[in-house]
Amino acid sequence: MKLVIVESPAKAKTISKILGKEFVVESSIGHVRDLPRSAKEIPAKYKDQKWARLGVDIENDFKPLYIVSTDKKKQVKKLKELLTKASELYLATDEDREGESISWHLMDILKPKVPTFRLAFHEITKTAILKALDEPREIDQNLVKAQEARRVLDRLYGYEVSPLLWRKVAPKLSAGRVQSVALRVLVDRERERMFFKKADFAQINGKFESDKLEFEAPLVEYEKKQLPVAKDFDPATGELKSKKKLILGKDEKEDVLSALKASDYKVDSLEDKPTKVYPKPPFTTSTLQQAASSKLNMGAKKTMMAAQKLYENGYITYMRTDSVALSKEALGAARDFVSSEYGEDYLPAKPIFYKSKVKNAQEAHEAIRPTGSKWKHPKTLAAKLESDQLRLYSLIFSRSLASQMKPAEYLVTKLGLENEKARFEVNGRIETFPGFTKAYGDDVSKEVKLPALKVGDTVNAKSFDYKLTNTKPPNRYSEASLIKTLEAKGIGRPSTYASIIETILRKYVFKDGKALVPSFLAMAVVQLMEKHFGRLVDYDYTASMEEDLDEISHGNQKSVEYLKQFYFGQNDFAGLVNLIKADIDAKEVCTIHMPYEKLIRVGKYGPYIETEDSSFSIDPNLSPSEVTEEKYVEFLKNGKKMDTQDALGMDKETGLPIYKKIGRFGPYVQLSDDAKTGKLKGIPSSWSFDDLTLEQAQFLVTLPKDLGEETFLDIGRFGPYVKSKLGNVSITEDMLLDIDLEQAKKLIDANPKKRGSASLKTFEGSKIEVKSGRYGAYITNGKVNVKMPKDKKPEDLTLEECEKLIADKKKK
Repeated sequence: MKLVIVESPAKAKTISKILGKEFVVESSIGHVRDLPRSAKEIPAKYKDQKWARLGVDIENDFKPLYIVSTDKKKQVKKLKELLTKASELYLATDEDREGESISWHLMDILKPKVPTFRLAFHEITKTAILKALDEPREIDQNLVKAQEARRVLDRLYGYEVSPLLWRKVAPKLSAGRVQSVALRVLVDRERERMFFKKADFAQINGKFESDKLEFEAPLVEYEKKQLPVAKDFDPATGELKSKKKLILGKDEKEDVLSALKASDYKVDSLEDKPTKVYPKPPFTTSTLQQAASSKLNMGAKKTMMAAQKLYENGYITYMRTDSVALSKEALGAARDFVSSEYGEDYLPAKPIFYKSKVKNAQEAHEAIRPTGSKWKHPKTLAAKLESDQLRLYSLIFSRSLASQMKPAEYLVTKLGLENEKARFEVNGRIETFPGFTKAYGDDVSKEVKLPALKVGDTVNAKSFDYKLTNTKPPNRYSEASLIKTLEAKGIGRPSTYASIIETILRKYVFKDGKALVPSFLAMAVVQLMEKHFGRLVDYDYTASMEEDLDEISHGNQKSVEYLKQFYFGQNDFAGLVNLIKADIDAKEVCTIHMPYEKLIRVGKYGPYIETEDSSFSIDPNLSPSEVTEEKYVEFLKNGKKMDTQDALGMDKETGLPIYKKIGRFGPYVQLSDDAKTGKLKGIPSSWSFDDLTLEQAQFLVTLPKDLGEETFLDIGRFGPYVKSKLGNVSITEDMLLDIDLEQAKKLIDANPKKRGSASLKTFEGSKIEVKSGRYGAYITNGKVNVKMPKDKKPEDLTLEECEKLIADKKKK
């Protein structure tokens, strides 16, 4: 038996059909080994190491601590058992960095005693698989090192910077090498929108007729002065960039319309120009995500999931690539299909070869295309593929086909019309040969037909539309345009864009249609990063990091030296370990300066306006650019104070009102009208603030709840917990409503860790108690602590003895 290991069960199933009974094809189910994801996964022998929480030994050449996670142990055991029966082992993981890394980890874990080969292919077809078997290779150690360096770099960045965000901005936030820069791109655009100054101007269109054919043209000159368009205004000031242009407005409307109607219009210029529009290259990962977003309304994550399925089932080539090249076989398949489907007129004399514009393109060796030498028409797969898969395959099929077709041809006509005071211009466009658009469609504007005219001809002016308009702030990024921008700046890898967008949508960004809208929280995080980690969110520096990692993959740079420079610093870069020691003013980085000279604070539970005597919540669904000065004033006038809400109802026990509120430290319930004397209890994070019921609130204000045998249930700063003489233990929020004494006792017995100090003895009517602390028993009144006398036991102490010990300690 020959054992073949791939990443996924679907891929294993497809390859198994190709190879037959001589081979057993099994899946590793993704990465079999990785850095620890939590403290629980750190092996006991490393827990006392300073670097253990990072999972990277920073003092020993950044050696990663790899562990087989619990959910993968069963599969690793299965692979080991299969290997004992195998005569040969073939590692057939994907041929990019991640795939190479998985193969290396499998080798290291399985330690095969039989001949082992690395299979590399970028499409799952019989031809490709058999060719890979005939031409096996060694594991590429440079690719492995590059992937490891990338993984370690991202771990150091995330695990060192994220805790700062938790402390200074809000809990459970994350930072990342590419993620934080992508967020800055969105925030920079939102700032442009915030500080945008609109400009008002008129747009005038004329409707003309000749030979019974109507057409429209915009006014471009009036009284020998050019009229501006939107791009002629400075977005920061709303002023014209050039004073030579003439702004028409509301006051000029009557005079201008009278002048436009006063005399006939003649053709003063006419230019015909044949043009060609060439097909785009076949898809890379990035361009596929962009096209799927704009043409199919599919997000990056959904696109990559559908593409993964198509690849694993043998319909398209490997979907993580930044190459635009097509193999000889693919070129032949495309040309054959064009010839048979559209005819020789649509087929170029020679194949078209494309070159990648992405620096160091190396994820795979071919563009994304249909597999094999005879491409399957989408119609033939309608019954086999799910809807999203079929739509995406159709897009890939048509783009691949179009890339090997002749250009589309058009006749563009530039026509000028004038009278004594005004001049209109319009561009006509007529298709003369459809070319590649037969397969892929035309992204260019539609046809604009103009009548047959010559210079000096008179045309009939039918009407004029005088429209007052204004400039618009720059559009927010969509997933497609963000991906395009990141790739153009050289930030990150296209294969990671889907997961990056998914991460920022989880915490920092919300969607308005297709637009990615950064929140106030996103602005606060970017402010902190820019002020204290400026280099790490600098576009050029981040792009240079990507180039350095590519150099490692080519064997031109040592990964350990690179990681040392990043973490410990070199030359003008202080290094990450020094940057995280910065003295960060939380209030400063969480203060957003609005364009109308007002401030908005960002708290742990959302944005708010702070005044001398109160604070007002801001709708978290509003973006920073949407909080105009008018809305700001409205929040102050009509907005609810953060510390006042309507009562949920009356407490059955006390008859006092219960309020749900949001304070500076989060949501809570309050029993009584008086916040100073009323009972306050935090609302669990998993409970919905908006949907909180009176019953839930009543339960919270009854805490601490006596479970019996001096054991109490309560909720504190760090969540719900049980406290008793034997110690305190945290519990999960889902246990809060149902836990009883028996469950509490079991938890305390099973978990020796104590939440604070356990009370050993109390005295009725007094704050003094004897407690068990880290260094033994002690006596306290809440302010002064006294060590327990060696000759005494807690149960033997009297209140008078404790008072004397505390008084003596005070004097001392």
